[in-house]
Amino acid sequence: MDRVIKKTKAQRLMKYWPYAAGGCLLVALGCWLLLGNHASTLRVNQDELTISKVSHEEFKDYVRTNGQVLPIQVVQISPEEGGIVMEKVVEEGTHVKKGDVIVRLSNSNLDLQILNAEAELAEKQNLLRNTQVAMQQDRLNNQLEQAQLDMDTQRKQRTYEQNRRLYEEKLLSREDFLQAEEDYRLSAKKHSLVGQRLKQDSIYRTVQMDQMEDNLDNMRRNVVLVRQRKDKLEVRAAIDGELGLLDVELGQSIQPGQKIGQLNDLSDYKVQAEIDEHYIDRVRQGLTATFERGDKQYELQVRKVYPEVRQGKFRCDFIFRGDRPENIRTGQTYYIDLELGQPEQAVIIPRGTFFQTTGGQWIFVLSADGSKAYRRTIRIGRQNPQYYEVLEGLEPGERVVTSGYEAFKDNDVLVIK
Repeated sequence: MDRVIKKTKAQRLMKYWPYAAGGCLLVALGCWLLLGNHASTLRVNQDELTISKVSHEEFKDYVRTNGQVLPIQVVQISPEEGGIVMEKVVEEGTHVKKGDVIVRLSNSNLDLQILNAEAELAEKQNLLRNTQVAMQQDRLNNQLEQAQLDMDTQRKQRTYEQNRRLYEEKLLSREDFLQAEEDYRLSAKKHSLVGQRLKQDSIYRTVQMDQMEDNLDNMRRNVVLVRQRKDKLEVRAAIDGELGLLDVELGQSIQPGQKIGQLNDLSDYKVQAEIDEHYIDRVRQGLTATFERGDKQYELQVRKVYPEVRQGKFRCDFIFRGDRPENIRTGQTYYIDLELGQPEQAVIIPRGTFFQTTGGQWIFVLSADGSKAYRRTIRIGRQNPQYYEVLEGLEPGERVVTSGYEAFKDNDVLVIK
């Protein structure tokens, strides 16, 4: 016969142990989440870090760039007339004076134009002379006609006066008197009309002669200009300087306005630099810059800022203020410090490669004992080749990690060994 076995008290409590253990685990996890530091950490070697100190010092607002020495002025050589290269009078690197011949060209079409212009001028001159002779003959004929009319009018006036007296004395018939009167009045009217015609002809001939003289003068000037074009087949130096480039060969065909070389004005020099487009709104004419050559410092001034941005940079021209370096040469490179503003007191940190990863938005700050570094949000302002200006997030005296952050990934705490 079966017998019922009663469980002891301990056995009855054992079935609740899994629930109790689970509850304790949940309580422990909650305490860890509330009170523990669960940020992602990474162990790093201190020798692999660059640690810099935050300071409050004078911040110099400048940018460093390299500039190349160029002539103060470069003049392009471009012939006004095209032609075939017949002679290279000077070679590259030669110092020339203003007006010196550099290249001689030949243009047979231009020679033909000169001959045609001269022939046309001779033809116009002959035409003008013939017209002048014809006008002179017309003038003489008109004067003869005028004299004949004057004589005829005087005779008929005299006849009219005589017949009028005879008619008044009843010695002449009325018909003869009226006929004499009519002949005189007709002659007077004809004399008046012919006089007006001769006057208008004289005015017309004068205007015509003036026009022909003007046309002849224009043709003379045209011939002079065409001859001057022939003179321009000799390409001459526009300034005193050095022939820096001459890209022509004997027998080569050159077009009008084609660039065949350049002249370098070596009376002075300028320095041209390329600056990152980040500074294009801050660089303006008149800013000063300095560079060192040997053991001496030289001063420059911004002369021109080019507005075009190419490959992330823009060009800027500097001129010298004061002394020039000895033995200055075209093509030399100077390392220039361009001042963008006045020095000011600011919180600063040394430049470092951390900026490439963070963009200046955060940085690792060391604890007081230097055993750990914590990620902190900051705000970077201006920068120069040596320092960043810190606007928010750091205090003078703190230490920060300024080396690269590529290996730290998304960790928030660095444990420094």
